[in-house]
This record gives sequence, C-alpha cells and structure tokens, in this order.
Amino acid sequence: MKQLWRPLLGAVILVGFAIFVERYLGWAALLAPWRQLPWWEILLAAGLAVFSYWVRTLRLFDYFRAEMRGGFTVCLKLTLQHNLLNNLLPMRSGELSFPVLMSRYFSVPARRSVPALLWFRILDLHTLAIFALLALQPVSGALPYIIAGLLVWLPLPLLVFIYAQRLRVTLNKTDSGGWRRALGQLLTGLPAERAAFWRAWTWTWLNWAVKLAAFAWVLRFFIDISVPAAWMGAIAGDLTSVLPVHGIAGAGTYEAGVVAGLLPYGVTPAAALAAAVNLHLFLLGTTLAGGAASLLIRR
Repeated sequence: MKQLWRPLLGAVILVGFAIFVERYLGWAALLAPWRQLPWWEILLAAGLAVFSYWVRTLRLFDYFRAEMRGGFTVCLKLTLQHNLLNNLLPMRSGELSFPVLMSRYFSVPARRSVPALLWFRILDLHTLAIFALLALQPVSGALPYIIAGLLVWLPLPLLVFIYAQRLRVTLNKTDSGGWRRALGQLLTGLPAERAAFWRAWTWTWLNWAVKLAAFAWVLRFFIDISVPAAWMGAIAGDLTSVLPVHGIAGAGTYEAGVVAGLLPYGVTPAAALAAAVNLHLFLLGTTLAGGAASLLIRR
C-alpha cells in the first residue's frame, strides 16, 4: 500500500484539476484559440522543442562517449523515453527510468549513471535560476539584485567541480569506507576533465535557451504579455517538476507554477491559467510525439 499512495494521489490531482478547469474556464472555450493559430508557427515551436531534445541527447552522449561507442541514435531513443516517463509519471518517479534505460541500452551500472543524472539536474536547476534572474530585469529596482545574484550564483558549478575533484583525490588516497566510500563513488559521476565540464555546461545552456524560447513563444500565442513575462512563466512551470507532490503528467502543479510566474507581471489569474493549460498541452504533445518516435529507433 505504501507504494500505491503516490500514483493514487497523482490521479486524484489530475481528475480534480480537470474538473476545476471545466468549472472555472470551460475546456471548449480554453481550447478554441488553437483553431486560429497558423499551423507553421505551431510546427516551428514544436521543431524548437524537438531540437532541445537533440541537444539534451548530445549532452548525454558526450558525457558517456566511452560507454556509448557511437550509438547516438540509441542515445536519442533513451533520451526521448526518459523524457516521456519523466513528464508523465507523478512525483518525479520517471527519473528512476534513467539508470534502468542506461543499463538496458549501454550496460552502464547505476553507480555510474545515477551520479551523472544528479550532476545534470544540478546544472539544469542552476541554468534555470540564471534565466529566472535575467527575466526579472523589467521589474522596478531589481537590477542591483540581479547583478549581485549573477555574481554569486553563476560560478557555483565551476566551484563545485573544482572542489569535488580535490575531494575525490583525497578520498582515493585514503582507505576510506562507509559514507566516505559512498561519497567517493558519488563524485565519480562528475566530469573527469575540465573540458568535459565545460562541454556539459555549454550543452545545458543551449538546451534550456532553446526550450524556454520555444515555450515562451507558445505562451504568447495565448496571452498578450512581454517576453520576460513569458520566459518567467515557462521557467516557473518547469521548476514545478522538482516538487515532491504533483499530479500525473504534472497536471495542476505545472499550471500553478506558470500562473505564479505570470502574476507579478500584472496578468489576471484567469488569463494566466488559460495560457498555462494550453502551454502544458503543447508540452505533453511534444513529449508524446517524441516517445512515439523513439519506438521507431532500432537498437
């Protein structure tokens, strides 16, 4: 029973949110703007989202190039499937698929893949925070805080990499056991060379720049807002994925994040919610399309 409470809670959130949207906005009125959108704009936005998946694959392939040995298409298959499970399953349980898929497709053990996934998520959150700081630029009086935040926050991954390398060398010199050995094993998931660190950080920036640009563009299809506001809404929606509780496919919590990101820019709650739901539908559409495409990629 302990394993069932998370999917049950996710299902309750999903059903409750669907009922709430029908009562508050009405699904027919909410979906009506899709009929008026030019098809080429939707395809271009979807193409940008797909390109971000390709960049994410490139980051993973570059990081595990020794283990993957030229299997880029299979790496793309893995990325699309991991993304599908991550976006659909509740409570971040989709992350568990990453070590399973890495073991299945490339025989990479969990002690190697899990620390690498943790490192990727640190880079992701760090980059999202940077973009969120930059999106605050139009807010009155925010510029000094933005500059101070960038000076403190921007070099953190490099500092973590440098000191983690030194700590790993220290642990390897001693016959450590217990938590020290576990920490040393965790640190093996970090890049071994500085060049590998810079490449992983570069792919992370490119991935999020493309993805957030696509999502901010889609958000502006449905609501008349500034570019910084659209970026903040897209960022806030993505940040909800780290919450310990959210519905199946992020239903409800994703929209709450987008609305929270838009409200400081003077957007009404009803308009923000309608745009957030449509953005979420776009996200799920590209996710499902990517998952379907992964089935066509042979191992």
